[in-house]
Amino acid sequence: MVNLIRDVVSYLETIAPPSFQESYDNAQLITGNPHEEVKGILCTLDVTEDVVEEAISLGCNMIVAHHPIIFKGLKSLTGKNYVERTVLKAIKNEIAIYAIHTNLDHIHTGVNKKICDKIGLINTQILAPKKGLLMKLTTFVPIENTDSVLEALYATGAGAIGEYSKCSFTTQGKGSFLPSDQANPSIGEKGKAENVRENRIELIFPGHLQRKVIAALKSSHPYEEVAYYLQETVNEFQEVGAGMLGELEKPMNEKEFLLHLKASMGLNVIKHTHLRDKPINTVAVCGGAGIFLLGAAKAAKADIFITSDIKYHEFFDAENQIVISDIGHYESEIHTKELLLDILSQNFSNIALYLTKVITNPITYI
Repeated sequence: MVNLIRDVVSYLETIAPPSFQESYDNAQLITGNPHEEVKGILCTLDVTEDVVEEAISLGCNMIVAHHPIIFKGLKSLTGKNYVERTVLKAIKNEIAIYAIHTNLDHIHTGVNKKICDKIGLINTQILAPKKGLLMKLTTFVPIENTDSVLEALYATGAGAIGEYSKCSFTTQGKGSFLPSDQANPSIGEKGKAENVRENRIELIFPGHLQRKVIAALKSSHPYEEVAYYLQETVNEFQEVGAGMLGELEKPMNEKEFLLHLKASMGLNVIKHTHLRDKPINTVAVCGGAGIFLLGAAKAAKADIFITSDIKYHEFFDAENQIVISDIGHYESEIHTKELLLDILSQNFSNIALYLTKVITNPITYI
């Protein structure tokens, strides 16, 4: 079976839709021809010149990275910095670079879940669910066709809320219409007013599924013209958002937990605020720069918040209500490359998949 670059991109975007990324982000295919056959994929946190060289040596023509090599528009490509040199090397050697960044951060099986798994947290949930990603569909279906239409909608992913599926609300009423002479009604006759016992169906779905949901509605509905309307909602999407909250199977004292954190994440050093001499049970995490979630971690009654890139004065904001731990940006997300390989291996067993051996961390410790 031949897999094209666009096939890999399409699959990854079903896992972490681009609509889940932050507005500043650039999660997409950055270089490469989407119609080229994939010969091998290298999974990495960052893309650097050395990573591109590694891809070349392995015979890979695609790199799947967490961090986009390009965040802002490039006005020239002259090789004056590492970003331009990396992009030029990838283009010259016909290597596709795909970035899956904050959209992968935001899914409940993504970057932060990987951190939780490494630490051994249970009962995990999104720390700060995102709003504005869900829509509501309302439509009207003859009673005898209701079940088949609902099943077609459910098959697209509509009506799923957390651990519950096939969620909808149905009320009964009377639909009326008058087919014109040019109509082709499945119920009633041309030029004759018709009344039909109908169900009003309402269900929620993620906005990125809109095209599939409407296509399924129209293909399964018996009417020539389907009456429906869509509404954007402000509901929180519990499976999509920033950070993650979890619990330890058994509480640990603070020093014991920090040593456990250091070992499980492979850390050289941990920066943290003063310890409170209280047990650690509830843990909040955010891979990368996540201090913006400190308020959410406090509100969730977390005992410790693990993230990175914390500024000096931001440590004061712990205010002895929580322990803040900075484990380093690279260190918090390096295991994302394993997550990417796991995701890809579930659908592309016929493609050679590799983990980069290049250490892209620009920071070293003595």
